Parts: sequence; structure tokens; C-alpha cells
Amino acid sequence: MTNMADSENAAKAVTSQPWGKAACESIAFVGNTLSPLFLEDPLRGNAGPVLAALHALDVPEAAANWPFVDDTAAAADALAAMAGSFDPDDAASMEQLAREYRRLFVGPGKLPAPPWGSVYTDKEGVIFGEGNLQLRAWLRAHGIERSTAQNAPDDHMGNLLALTATVAAQQPGALDELLALHLLPWSSHYLEQLRAAAEHPFYQGLADLARLTLEAMGGWRGLEVQQPEFFR
Repeated sequence: MTNMADSENAAKAVTSQPWGKAACESIAFVGNTLSPLFLEDPLRGNAGPVLAALHALDVPEAAANWPFVDDTAAAADALAAMAGSFDPDDAASMEQLAREYRRLFVGPGKLPAPPWGSVYTDKEGVIFGEGNLQLRAWLRAHGIERSTAQNAPDDHMGNLLALTATVAAQQPGALDELLALHLLPWSSHYLEQLRAAAEHPFYQGLADLARLTLEAMGGWRGLEVQQPEFFR
């Protein structure tokens, strides 16, 4: 097993320049925009303001200004799939969106693409695997308060997106470690599985947009990300 201290030193060595204010603001925007879409039920949760903003989106303009992603056409396709696939003022449309959210993220059936990193990187495929334990240790080492309940795993995609926003605002010097060690190693693998499992255009677009953004973010920063062995 890789020693955490050694891994963090490797992550720090990738880039020496601090994240600039504009980049941190962009990361915070991405995290705050996308995280509730992974974490919140469209009908029962707190994603309403983000959903309303997406539905009213000027897609070409939003794609041209979406942080980090140079492939404007791909960003536009993802945003269009999301914005045009539901109507917040139509009860049937919102119920359909909520049913898909629950199928993908809640259950009660077996989740087709579980949103926790440890499911993919831990040999036993458990949600409280080694990756989750390493993330908790990283949070403690940096004095960052956990945002989840004590009995809930931290390595949920939505939690990590929200965490990037928090770290960008409060401890930008720790962003390289967070991204290179705890998010980027598994995010594309998971988001590709989510894309394949999603049956609603909204979550297909969300998976594409999140993957495009995270991959572009790592590339923009020049992070060297070690790909783990995937067991699912």
C-alpha cells in the first residue's frame, strides 16, 4: 500500500505555483453547481435553485464560458442534454427526473453505478474501503470538518465536488492533493459507468459534464494522477 505521506509529497511536486484566485473561484463554481445534482433528490432535496438555473440556461453562452473545458461543443452537448430534459414547472417531468435520481443514487434496488470511490478501487468493493479511510485521514490532517454523518462514507462524488469548492475557498494550497489523490484517480471511471447506466438525458449530460470538467481541470493544472486498479 502506498504511504499517504509519500503520495502527498508526489502530488505537491507536480506543480509549484499556487492556484490563482480566478481558478479557485472557477473550481468553487463547479463544485457548488454540480455537487447538489449528485447529492439531492430533485423533488425532496435542495437542488431546486440549480435545476431552475439550468433549465433557463443559454446553452451556447454557458458552454463557451464553462470553466476549464476547451471542447465547447462537448460542453454544449452535455449542458443541452441537462437543460432540455426537464421542466421544473411540470410535475410529471420532475417526478420522472426524481425517479431516475433515486434509481441511480438511492435505491432501494442495487445501484447500477454506485457514487462512492471505494466501490471501484477497493478489492472487496465496499463503500467504507481503503480509499474512504485515506480521505478521512487527509481531512483530519488538514483540519477540514467532515460534511457527512459519522456513519456515512465521505468519498461520494457529490461530497467530493462540494469539498473541492470548500478547499478552493479556504485552503487552496491543498487542492492538488485532494484532486490528484482522492478524486481524479477514480472519477472518470465512475462517471463513464454513470453515463452508461443513466436512462434520463439529464444524468447522461451530468456524467459527461462532470467528467469533461474534472479531466480538463487536472490537465490544466498538469497533475500527474496514478490510476488505481479497478475492481468494478
